[in-house]
Formats: sequence, structure tokens, C-alpha cells
Amino acid sequence: MIELRGSNIERTGYRICIHSVNMAILKINYFSEILGIVRDVNVIYPEAVKNPDKDVPLTDIPVLYLLHGMSGNQDTWLNRSGIDRLIRNTNLAIVMPSTDLAWYSNTTYGARYFDAIVEELPNVIHNFLPNLSTKREKNFIAGLSMGGYGAFKIALASNKFSYAASLSGALSFDNMAPESLGDLAYWQGIFGELENFENSENSIQKLASDFDGKFGEHKPKLYAWCGHQDFLYEANNVAVADLKDKGFEITYETSDGKHEWYYWVKMMDQVLDFLPIKYNKEERLS
Repeated sequence: MIELRGSNIERTGYRICIHSVNMAILKINYFSEILGIVRDVNVIYPEAVKNPDKDVPLTDIPVLYLLHGMSGNQDTWLNRSGIDRLIRNTNLAIVMPSTDLAWYSNTTYGARYFDAIVEELPNVIHNFLPNLSTKREKNFIAGLSMGGYGAFKIALASNKFSYAASLSGALSFDNMAPESLGDLAYWQGIFGELENFENSENSIQKLASDFDGKFGEHKPKLYAWCGHQDFLYEANNVAVADLKDKGFEITYETSDGKHEWYYWVKMMDQVLDFLPIKYNKEERLS
């Protein structure tokens, strides 16, 4: 393990821990000017010389931003999914940030998590790792549950990602009574008055409606999966139908499954196959 520490960790420093098994896992500690606090982000960085393909480029490396759900943080995908094992033979970097419980949104209480992840974080990553691609066609975003919502929201609101994927994402709040959500103060702190949600920039459906007028017809390609027994299954059906009606190219898969890691880990193979990369799967004899 190698640890590098900047001279002023409170403002501009960093800490990078490197483990090598066909890739490096980097833990970057940086000061967010937008949020006004020190943040952590994890990055899986591929090691080209150990890739089974020949002549793997050392620059302009494709990047997947991978977003956690409500109970997670920047470490959750590493701790729960084995994502580092899945991509160890693939030329793909993965960036895993944290939104805490803020739904990848600019909250009504002034914490601008959306801006911090969409506007600030890519610059932070590029400063540390300039070999990662900044091109839209080589930047992708995916997530589970709250992170699935975040992936679609960020892709539709920023148009900085060419592919977006959601696993059991909270893609629609249609027909959901406010009283069924639990603590209204929490939800209002994130999204504001809930009766205005569907006409706000927090709604996937509203962002989809506004996309062409804001960005033109060059839409991101979308992928969604949700289990039949998942409490968000109907919400996914509603959202996917709406996105198709609005001209988005979306691959939608369903199967038996609950809102649990077992299913999300299985479906990451599908997500990686969906991306425009050469996904070299690990050897599996059964």
C-alpha cells in the first residue's frame, strides 16, 4: 500500500491508497469548494499492462461513475459488490462518490450535492488522474436504488454522460402519497414542497420532457433493471414507459428479484455489457 498526502489536507490535500490486482483502488480525500467540507471518493484505475488485450491505450480511459443507495456511501460498491473483481481485465475506470442522503440533488437547505458531483468532481478526478477521458462518449453513469435515480437524473440534467444505467432505481414518484414516504421534513429538505415535485428539476419525467429543448436530440442511451418483487417495480414500469414515449432509447429488463444486493451484483454483468466498452469477463467454469 502506498499513501500520498498533500501538504494542506484541510483545503487541497489528498490521500491515495493503492492496491494492485490488475488495477489500483485509489481513495482520494479532497476539499469540496461547493460543499465547503472535505469529501472522499474512491476510484478503480485499470492497469493496462495486465489487461489480456494488446495495445490497451494508456490515455483517454473510459470512466463509469457508480452511485450508491440510501444506506450507502463511497465505499459500499467496493465492500458489497466485488466490482473490482468484475472489471479487473477491462480497460475501465470507476469513480464512486458519496451524496450522503441527499439524492444527488441541490437540497433546499443549501447543500449542493448535484453541483458537487456533476460540476466539481470531474475536475477533481481529472486533476489527479489526467489519463481518464473527459469526453462525453467515454463517460458513463450507473447506480442502484437512490443511485439509479441519481444516474438518470444526472444524465438527463447535465448531458455529460453518454450512457446511464439504473438497478432498482427510484425513477418515478407518481401515485406515491406524501404520507407514505415517512418523515416529510426530510423529503422537503431534499426536494422542497412535494406537491411541486413532478414539475421540478428533481423529476426524471420533467427532465426527460425538457431534454430536447435544452440539449437537442443527442440523448444518452439508458438501461434499467428492476425485480418483479421489488417495491419500486411499478415505479420503474411507469418511468420506462414515459421515457420511451419521449423518444429515449432504453433497454429495460425485469426478472424475479427483490431490493437486495444479491440481484444488483448479478445484474452488474448486464450493465457492463451495455456500456460501449470491451468488457473482458472473468473466467467462470460454472
